[in-house]
Amino acid sequence: MKNLALHWKIIIGLVLGIIFAFVSSSLGWSEFVVDWIDPFGKIFINLLKLIAVPLVLFSIIKGISGLHDTAKLGRLASKTLLFYLVTTVTSVSVGLLLVNTFSPGTLVGESQRTDNRLAYEIWAQDNAIDILDGKCYLCDDQYAARIGVVRELMQTEAPNAALAAKMQSAKKTKESGPLQPLVDMVPSNIFFSLNNNGLMLQVIFFAIFFGVTLISIPREMAQPVIGLVDGMNEVFLKMVDLVMQAAPFFVFALLAGVISKMAGDDPNAVIEIFKGLGWYSLVVVAGLGFMIFVFYPLLVQLSVKGMNYRRFFKAISPAQFLAFSTSSSAATLPVTMDCVRDNLGVSKETTSFVLPIGATVNMDGTSMYQAIAVVFLAQFHAVDLSIGQQLTIVLTATLASIGSAAVPSAGLIMLIIVLESVGLNPAWVAIIFPVDRILDMCRTTVNVTGDCSVATIVADSEGQLDRTNWSNLD
Repeated sequence: MKNLALHWKIIIGLVLGIIFAFVSSSLGWSEFVVDWIDPFGKIFINLLKLIAVPLVLFSIIKGISGLHDTAKLGRLASKTLLFYLVTTVTSVSVGLLLVNTFSPGTLVGESQRTDNRLAYEIWAQDNAIDILDGKCYLCDDQYAARIGVVRELMQTEAPNAALAAKMQSAKKTKESGPLQPLVDMVPSNIFFSLNNNGLMLQVIFFAIFFGVTLISIPREMAQPVIGLVDGMNEVFLKMVDLVMQAAPFFVFALLAGVISKMAGDDPNAVIEIFKGLGWYSLVVVAGLGFMIFVFYPLLVQLSVKGMNYRRFFKAISPAQFLAFSTSSSAATLPVTMDCVRDNLGVSKETTSFVLPIGATVNMDGTSMYQAIAVVFLAQFHAVDLSIGQQLTIVLTATLASIGSAAVPSAGLIMLIIVLESVGLNPAWVAIIFPVDRILDMCRTTVNVTGDCSVATIVADSEGQLDRTNWSNLD
């Protein structure tokens, strides 16, 4: 075990965590797991978040201070954002293609879809919202008997506190002005930003601003600050190494806790959850799997000479498994940087700049999930979305993914905004709540894989890719 590669240790911890959760659930030990094992998973995420923000701050400043050329910084930024935009649009498009091809929302009983459609039209009527596809089930006499029943069911539905909180957050985001994301990017108090993982863009802005200013003053005056930044960066990198030594145990605790919370003392509960949303879950997983196992490795192989499938996945697998376990790109960031720099050979400059931005703005898995979820929910309610409305989804999902925080389940808040953008009921997100946690783990893996891919491609285009250690990946 001592000589086993880290990614294999993490896989073992992950599998044992799942098995232990199901066994303990069947024996009625779920409360024990939640009380005594799950907290270690939370400690792990807290440790990674503790390291992530200062590591982003010091690594970006270090990367920029080593450039000596602001024109190079501009070129690096433009390439990074361009590649991230391309991968995000591709991800959303693949999601729409799959959900329209397999139509998972139509694979329920026709009577259920009719009731869902009536509920949608009643909601639209009560809120003065135009019906998207121009149809009118409420006007059709054959559904007259069901209208009263559906209205009664809608009135008896209990309010969902978690949903209400997410809808309130989405409302605040939607009501902000068109330039609000730009305003939000500039911190008024950097210490407050450093204390809040949801404000990573502000930390990145400050780090870039600080780094550019640092190389603009005389070198002899900047050198003591550069030395301090370099030293702090190395300290936090060492912290990553120390935390990762216990990663297999922490991953075991994370997975055991997640599944125990879902299953309670009935392991069949998890299976039942996925039965109800099985086709939807399969389409999402298929789309995410395509991005991870086909699109990204193919893109990297075509763009980077000497890179192959085996090398790519062996290099980034620790970050992928950690992303799956934590459901947080931000928490995984220290390990992602470690894998890309040490295994793939991406320079410190490129790693320090591209990956922190990617953890904040590049949410390919999240944007794909949003596209599939919106169309699925429309199909589930017998609503036909036009090509124009689906293009609106592509645009909104792409923009929403940029503003989505790199923390678990933040995509649900953005999904509410996407639903509202095409005139659908935002409360429908409650339908996919039960499977969101597991799918969140999968889409975070896509996000991190996309970050690694873009960092490698950008580094190669800048001549900052060291291939000397690639033979160790064979």
